[in-house]
Amino acid sequence: MEPTRPNDDCSKVLDTAINQLARESASPNSADSEVVLSSLRRLLSPVVCRRLGIYDWPEDFLLSVVIPVFNEAATVATLIQQVREVGVPCELIVVDDASTDETEKILAEIPDQTKLTILRHETNQGKGAAIRTGLAKIRGTVAVIQDADLEYSPIDFLFLLLPILEDRADVVYGSRFSSNDRPVARYWHQTGNRVVTWLSNMFTNLKLSDVETCYKLMRRELVEQVLPSLRENGFGIELEITAKLARIKGVRFYELPISYSPRGYAEGKKIGWRDGFWALWCVFRYSFRY
Repeated sequence: MEPTRPNDDCSKVLDTAINQLARESASPNSADSEVVLSSLRRLLSPVVCRRLGIYDWPEDFLLSVVIPVFNEAATVATLIQQVREVGVPCELIVVDDASTDETEKILAEIPDQTKLTILRHETNQGKGAAIRTGLAKIRGTVAVIQDADLEYSPIDFLFLLLPILEDRADVVYGSRFSSNDRPVARYWHQTGNRVVTWLSNMFTNLKLSDVETCYKLMRRELVEQVLPSLRENGFGIELEITAKLARIKGVRFYELPISYSPRGYAEGKKIGWRDGFWALWCVFRYSFRY
């Protein structure tokens, strides 16, 4: 059982930490990152730091963030900024799937192109094809898929990475439906997702709560193992990846709740009822065919 500190006022502890950080960061002889970590460790217990996603990155750690994009001019620059602000050592691989709006121009004008790779399909091929293109270029220790529509918050990387960094998992899924703090979902959309997840679990022998989540964190060696066989061009790639990872002997799956702010079709949401039926087909297809 994790140690606790009863009668602690969490807000008071955090206020103390912030004030101490402000004082120590003013010292001209201290490195900012070392000051932040050492001060928080002194003022907060290791358990609290872990719960807040405050920990050291392993040497040479790199997270590969694959971002498939199609007509996301309104959000893609904000998303890239959000990923960078999290502070995870990462490379961003943006795959523009032949956008017809201003996406290509906006990507080219992003001021800081450091660790940013921009790829473009000349013809629209689908989300799955864009993901395959991006995964083929990763150099990081761990890969994650990130939608550009701001439905998912990159701050969750800090918590999703922990089971892998602590060697408790090889694959981590972020579940949109296992958190108690989330917007009320559309009934038929969530029900359809639960049906697809239930069928997928039957064939993979996993007990996931959200198989179609965007957030799937995978060790690079697993990506390299399944990538050559991936063939789905559309949203069905979520089921294909899960089925093929589940077949690899000894792979440890983990699932954690994530924040989720769904957008409506008027705001550009692209998945529809046809994709739901195709997802059901993919469950059966990749349960019996590699």
